[in-house]
Amino acid sequence: MSELAYSLHLGSDKNRKNISKQNGKNNLSGTTSLPNNAIQNVRQLSKVDKHNYRKYDNEQDLIEIVRGTSSPLDDVKELYLSEFEEARLEYNSKQSRPSRMIDNYFDNVSNNEKKDLACEIILELGDKEYWDTKDENFKKKMSEVYKKQVDDLELLVLNFKVASAIIHYDETSPHLHIVGVPIKYKNKNGMEKQVGKSDVFTKESLIRLQDKMRTLCIEEFNHVYSLDSTLKQKQKGRNRDIHVSDMANYIEMKKQIEKNTENLKQANKKSSELKQNYKDIKDKIAKLKTSKLNKDNYILSKEDKESFIDFINQVNDTSKEYDKIQTLSNTLVNAHEQLKDKNNKIKTLTENNEALDLRVKTLNDTIKEKDNEISFLKSKIHDLKNTLEYWKNKFEKLISFLHDKLHSWYDKDDKYIDVVNEMYDDNVLDDDDIEELNLNKEKDDFER
Repeated sequence: MSELAYSLHLGSDKNRKNISKQNGKNNLSGTTSLPNNAIQNVRQLSKVDKHNYRKYDNEQDLIEIVRGTSSPLDDVKELYLSEFEEARLEYNSKQSRPSRMIDNYFDNVSNNEKKDLACEIILELGDKEYWDTKDENFKKKMSEVYKKQVDDLELLVLNFKVASAIIHYDETSPHLHIVGVPIKYKNKNGMEKQVGKSDVFTKESLIRLQDKMRTLCIEEFNHVYSLDSTLKQKQKGRNRDIHVSDMANYIEMKKQIEKNTENLKQANKKSSELKQNYKDIKDKIAKLKTSKLNKDNYILSKEDKESFIDFINQVNDTSKEYDKIQTLSNTLVNAHEQLKDKNNKIKTLTENNEALDLRVKTLNDTIKEKDNEISFLKSKIHDLKNTLEYWKNKFEKLISFLHDKLHSWYDKDDKYIDVVNEMYDDNVLDDDDIEELNLNKEKDDFER
């Protein structure tokens, strides 16, 4: 069972301030330690475009496009048009001075030092040590995992629109580059809809996002590869491991260990006695007298003989106790391995279950949001129907009024004919309306 590291990195803009740049110039190295890999303008987006699609070496065999085209730069420009053009036109329509109008929102943000043009998120599961042992076919299966990660990201961060997603297989670890635009809605100043990185991505929201994304990633990885891998170094707030006391076979193992603990106590006691008796036997052996007939033989009294026999029996008993202890040791080792294996399996199942719960919760939240949107639209439709009915009645009254003025024999007023003609020329009345007035006229003439 493998433990895999997971990383979710959002491009930082800590070095964007002028003071940071100045400090960098004053250093001996001419650089600053602060990272600055955010996409703040079109120049930086062009660099990302070249890097992500490997345009600097024209080797695209080991990359895979998940979203977008071969040009992340064009993908972001297209996203700006689809997401912001309506808001730009609405904003411009409210401006009295041409200088306040926005001709191109993409260029406008690119030239604004206070805003990031886009964001890049890099995802990676597993490290060099893990992937070094895997072949290309095994690595390429990560495409399914990372495609799901893009879907999950869009599901979890509704205000982040993905423009481009490209997988790199030309480095040790397969990893995913996602380029997108965070959007802030209902702005009181400027366009109603704007780019809003700091509103969408905060330190707290990124921690929560990584928690959720890593849970979903390992679940999808195990599903695609048919494995039971787990994650390394879970962050605070993640699901905890199930305690061994919660396992089904823990009680049985505990009883077995308690039973053998008494054997361990007896063995310790006999070991202490054996050490003491060993000294006594050693002293008695040292005091043995040699035989007068043969100096190689020793005279052994009956009492000493019984002491030696007792000591031998004691050694034999202690040896048996040792065998029991060895059995206990093996039992404990096996129990530890079983518990470790069970624990790892429970970790995997827990993570998979949490991933499923997260998907269900996210989908339910999305459904709830859509239901609210549907209710709002239904209310709007109802209001529009009432408004339409109101103006329909007004129009019918207008037609009736014109009819009376054009065809009444007692109050005929030709000036209304000019009014009708003008309304027709201005497309207020159409051919059907004129025909209706003519038909009514013929009917009135017939009745008179």
